[in-house]
Amino acid sequence: MLRHVAGYNLHRLERPGLNLAPLLVGSEGTLAFFTSLELDLARLPPHRLLGICRFPDLESALDAVQHIVTLDPTAVELMDDNVLRLACANPTFRPVVERVFPGNPGAVLVVEFSAFEERAAHEGLNRLEQLMGDLGHRGPMRRALTAADQARVWGVRKAGLSIVMSSPGDVKPVSFMEDCAVPLPRLAEFGVRVNEVFDGHRADGTWYAHASVGCLHVRPSLNLKQAPDVGRMRAIASEVHEIVLDLGGSHSGEHGDGLVRSEFIEGLMGRRLAAAFGEVKQAFDPRGLMNPGKIVDPPRMDDRSLMRYRPGYAHKPFETTLDWSRWGGLAGAAEMCNNNGACRKADPGTMCPSYRVTGDEKHVTRGRANALRLALTGQLGSDAMRSPEMKEVFDLCIGCKACRRECPAGVDVARMKVEFLHHYRKKHPAGARDLALAHLPRLAARGSRLAPLINIGGRSRLLRGVGERLTGIARERELPRWSNRPFRNPPASRAEPDVLLLVDTFSRYFEPENARAAMKVLAAGGYRVEVAGAAAGRAAGAGPGLWAGARKRHGSRPPNGSGPRTGSRPLCCGRTYLNAGLVEEARTEARRLLDALSAPRVRDATIVGLEPSCLLTLRDEIPAMLPGAESEQVAERALLLEELLVLDEDSVRPRLDLQSSRADSAFIHGHCHQKAFGVFDATPRVINWIPGLEPNVIKSGCCGMAGSFGYEAEHYELSMKMAELDLLPAVRAAAEDALVIADGTSCRSQIAHGSGREAVHAAVVLAGALGAGSG
Repeated sequence: MLRHVAGYNLHRLERPGLNLAPLLVGSEGTLAFFTSLELDLARLPPHRLLGICRFPDLESALDAVQHIVTLDPTAVELMDDNVLRLACANPTFRPVVERVFPGNPGAVLVVEFSAFEERAAHEGLNRLEQLMGDLGHRGPMRRALTAADQARVWGVRKAGLSIVMSSPGDVKPVSFMEDCAVPLPRLAEFGVRVNEVFDGHRADGTWYAHASVGCLHVRPSLNLKQAPDVGRMRAIASEVHEIVLDLGGSHSGEHGDGLVRSEFIEGLMGRRLAAAFGEVKQAFDPRGLMNPGKIVDPPRMDDRSLMRYRPGYAHKPFETTLDWSRWGGLAGAAEMCNNNGACRKADPGTMCPSYRVTGDEKHVTRGRANALRLALTGQLGSDAMRSPEMKEVFDLCIGCKACRRECPAGVDVARMKVEFLHHYRKKHPAGARDLALAHLPRLAARGSRLAPLINIGGRSRLLRGVGERLTGIARERELPRWSNRPFRNPPASRAEPDVLLLVDTFSRYFEPENARAAMKVLAAGGYRVEVAGAAAGRAAGAGPGLWAGARKRHGSRPPNGSGPRTGSRPLCCGRTYLNAGLVEEARTEARRLLDALSAPRVRDATIVGLEPSCLLTLRDEIPAMLPGAESEQVAERALLLEELLVLDEDSVRPRLDLQSSRADSAFIHGHCHQKAFGVFDATPRVINWIPGLEPNVIKSGCCGMAGSFGYEAEHYELSMKMAELDLLPAVRAAAEDALVIADGTSCRSQIAHGSGREAVHAAVVLAGALGAGSG
């Protein structure tokens, strides 16, 4: 057996000079815990190449493994047709699946060869292709030779868990017998017999595996809320363990026994060894305090009192304001969390920023999702969705949406927070600070007229101190500087536009140079550009009724300069209202925006935005607020500036005639929402078009500003700690003459505040590099 970790490692104890470390490895915390570890490291071969072998079915793929390993590959990984089908349904993975795994194969093996000499790695691929032909699989073998192509292939494989767990609904792939390992010559037989067990119990199975060591991760799909499926789980486990025993394998190939497999140790290894494990446990932990129930004295694996879905588990009736139908309701979205713990990682760019700073489980993605699930099932009281305790759970969620992309199950806590705040506000109205920040898009026009006066106050520490006491805005922060030359919509031409530029509040009233630069770049690229404006013939959805409702709910009044006459008021995505939990107000802004973007004259134009949080609200929150074909169609047309340029690269890049930059390098920080929606790569790509300018991506998580979060006095210190994790040290380390690029207005503000460096939007960099021959 190549993989076997059931029980304790008694077979690895040797005398003389008894070393207990091998016994503790894999003991699952039942015997002791480590305070330090010493590891032996080996140098990794620098040359890696991948061969992708396609098979008509799972059995033939598993049968080929025993032959492929004779070529001495460094990895052989399996994915079945279910994984590939679900991956193809995901926009992030679809291009890779269609290009690398074409033809709807029944299973694929990804085979890696590593070597210290590149020639040796290529020879491995050549031998693999010849072997595949000898085995009767004569189709062309795909090769991934570049690091980028290999990363895309491994991205699909590593996302296997995410892919199979991302299906909504009560029926989920369950990991109770997913760790089996059998000898390679019997791998195909194991696959056939286990699928027969699944068929007998009317359960679909999904397979992905470390095939080279015979360890197969297979998960049948069951609904563990229902007692019959819990019974089927036990029956399947018993039958599969019998197959494993018959084939000379192990039910624990690499992950250990835990609560679900420990019960089967005696059947697999015999009474004598099971008794010996009990003696070891007694010697190390006589009081049974260390991780009880694992390996020794286990419970039944189908004991429902230990399960998440205990008898009587049910959702309480709850009317939501956002559309959660994709997950079968809000509770279904919360139940997507399967406690895998990926959210506890501390790598740059990994959720959750507040957890990375605090280390407190309640501020991690799964902590919030589980708290919401408990609230929706009545386990936290009848009014939990309006309670201060639940407000504390979501308080440090900064809406970065990293969980939406990086959680293996796609748990979107940022959207959950919006839903919670909506209900919380019904009992706890928004305060003056939150209302002022939420209404910023409606106040902005008046503020720009008073720009010099407001800017003086924003720079005065004395006045900021007074402001903190009155409003709760941190005195340490200089307020954003209003422009006394805000962006004005140019007259629309008679021709229908190719591009409809969405100028957000921040690009209009605070940094209008970004909008002007974007107009310049788009015109040079050959686009017919029009700036999106409020649709005519409608009162913009913001008449007296809106403010009457707002006063009733929040005690607010219409900001000066706002009110019924809003037909000409600039468009807004509603993001600031969502941050405050004012969903009805956000829905009003979203309705105005959809009316403008769906008007007959512009309905075929590509919508282009500059501020990631605003533009990507069109793709995510607006379809949740106003579900239907109209919002979905608008979402499909919405792109960030760099996305559009990359999409049209072949025609646009020559037109731009970009000239050498004054700087040699640019350090680029990605906005959280750019990363969450998988669109950040477009920014360094277009910056790379500028001759002589080398783009360097800063490996960073959230900047910590997150809209208004970093301005709030109670959150200021945490905001700065987030920035100091990755972003600010990287900016300070950049050469003084290097450009710093960040598309998010909050990101640029945090960089300036924390490092003294000026960061600019990519549009400004591109516009500055346009040559005389552009356009």
